[in-house]
Formats: sequence, structure tokens, C-alpha cells
Amino acid sequence: MDPNSIEAMTAILTQFGAAGLIGLLWVLERRTAMQRDRQLQEAHDKLMAQRQATESLLQIVKDNTAAMKSLEYAQRRLIDHLNRAAANDHASAA
Repeated sequence: MDPNSIEAMTAILTQFGAAGLIGLLWVLERRTAMQRDRQLQEAHDKLMAQRQATESLLQIVKDNTAAMKSLEYAQRRLIDHLNRAAANDHASAA
């Protein structure tokens, strides 16, 4: 029998009566607390990884938005130049 198993601890600690039962409960509580702490740490690590991924995604969106604004501005200027050139052609043809 594994000396760290609950059955082994129960058999050993119950020999000591009420004090043994209190000791068993304490050991079980500590084991459960360690598991809970490990789960909390894993959840925290996952959240931090998701946060980093989200921040990266937001930066990409910001960069793409800036690029699209720049492209739109350049296209508007090109359209304006083409419209002015067409107007000048019409004016000089008349």
C-alpha cells in the first residue's frame, strides 16, 4: 500500500483517536488546498497567455486600420488629381 494514499494515512492516523482524525482532516485539507492552488495557477497562466494573444491581435487590428486609412487617403488624392486633370482637359478643349 502506498504510504501517501488516503487509506494508508487513515489507518495510521486513526490509531491515535480524535487527534489522529483531526490530523487526517488537516492532511486532507492541505492536499485539497494544494490541488486548488495548482488549478488556480494553471487558470491564471491560461488567462495571461490569452491576454498576450489578445493584445497582439489588437495591435494587428490597429496597424491594419492605420494602413487602410493611409490607402484611403492616397486613393482620395488620386481621385482628386484625376478629376482636376479631367476638368482641365475639358476646359482646354472648349
